Amino acid sequence: MLSKADYHKKTLGCWMGKNIGGTVGAPFEWRRQVNNIDFYTQDLGGEPMPNDDLDIQLLWLIMLEERGIDLDPSILADYWIHYVTAYWAEYGYAKLNMRTGLQPPYTGIHNNYLKHSCGAFIRSEIWACIAPGRPDIAARYAFNDASIDHGDGEGTFSAVFCAALESAAFVESDINKLIDIGLSYIPEDCGTYKAILCARESHANGLSWVDARHKLLESHRGEAFFRSHDHISQEDKERGFFDGISGWDAPSNIGIIIIGLLYGKGDFGKTICTAVNCGEDTDCTAATLGAIFGIINGIDAIPEKWITPIGRSIKTTCISTADLGYTGFGDFIPQTVDNLTERTTAIMAKVAVAHGLPVEVDPPKPIAVGNLFANKEKMDYLATISQRFTFPYADIAVEYVNGPSITPGAEAVVRLHFSNTYRMGLTLNAKVYMDDNWEVLPTSNFKTFVGAHIDLRKKTIEIKLRVKDSRNSSIGRGVVELTLEGRSHIMLVPLIVVTEI
Repeated sequence: MLSKADYHKKTLGCWMGKNIGGTVGAPFEWRRQVNNIDFYTQDLGGEPMPNDDLDIQLLWLIMLEERGIDLDPSILADYWIHYVTAYWAEYGYAKLNMRTGLQPPYTGIHNNYLKHSCGAFIRSEIWACIAPGRPDIAARYAFNDASIDHGDGEGTFSAVFCAALESAAFVESDINKLIDIGLSYIPEDCGTYKAILCARESHANGLSWVDARHKLLESHRGEAFFRSHDHISQEDKERGFFDGISGWDAPSNIGIIIIGLLYGKGDFGKTICTAVNCGEDTDCTAATLGAIFGIINGIDAIPEKWITPIGRSIKTTCISTADLGYTGFGDFIPQTVDNLTERTTAIMAKVAVAHGLPVEVDPPKPIAVGNLFANKEKMDYLATISQRFTFPYADIAVEYVNGPSITPGAEAVVRLHFSNTYRMGLTLNAKVYMDDNWEVLPTSNFKTFVGAHIDLRKKTIEIKLRVKDSRNSSIGRGVVELTLEGRSHIMLVPLIVVTEI
């Protein structure tokens, strides 16, 4: 059983290691060359470099706080389209696909040659930290996450591998066992799996890390940074590393992570600097290694000389900090690794209760006992006894004003009470589909705006249903299709009216 104290040390070590590694590797990102560093090369002034490796994980944390631990890829995609500001690489292709209405995994597959790149494994730690010691749960979360911008690509396999390994690292410290656990969650014929085996074989055969790097790039490299001459060393050009498969980046960079783990020999600086010295996506590989090291060994194993130059703050670069500020729905974006650890721990406790994680947690708070009908605001929304439907961004109550039955020639009056449950204003589109023998009045199509302010979050749509020929229809069946402009969710609310004499 993982104690609360050890979990805290490992989670704090994860986020601190992530921040350090991303900062160390940032100046060398996407340089195809052998580097030679053993410490920071920037004048940092006590702060880390902004880095997208951590950004989206902050967004996922806020999403988990707001929406709960049971989520599907469509909810992740909605947060992505509204809060991820970047349009570069696979992030951008996914956003373009979302705006056409596609849902994951097709947002990551359609017209996306970068589905084999690195954008998903760099955000795997959040899933490991909320599911410590349960790689099966962490892998499922990571799979849903990666499907947004990598679909069925190597980017998804690499994210699943990392999440499973990192989750297991909370309770297992043997590097080879951890690699085996990660491999067990991905297909044996995928490029990521093969690149990992290549790196392990080089280490087992006694090759130096440099030769292991060369062997990896010989068979598993992607295209260098747009084949830019400025990003490829002369030595690597002479080795034949000028070309490669366009967008095929995850396998080689996961291989570099394995090189860092195996050749780092439990030394924090050597682990992350080995990855940076291999070149390629250096901020991503070093950040992931820093996180893995921190999970295995805890914050106390990271030397203070690596912490002091960057401090404990977090700098973001590709999420909308203004929209995610405090608006009455949740907290600010985490500003420090300490706050991030505290809030991650709170989410982990919920997952622990739900799934029986092998970690000590504070007992859940007693279930609140109260009277639903004493809540005046809730009663204002419900208006009367009604059917209620809950969707990711709205609650909808269906009120049959005079009940669900009508006499021939009469009209059924139905009100849809729509309540916006999120921080943004919404443009609501409604379309009513009924049997051919039924009329929808005044129209079957509606469009209305629902605000975000407390006084504007509710909107009522009233429709009237009338049977054309009661002799041919005793029951009217239909559905209200509700969509939100700019979001891909479709909310379906059933309607049933009975004609009685």
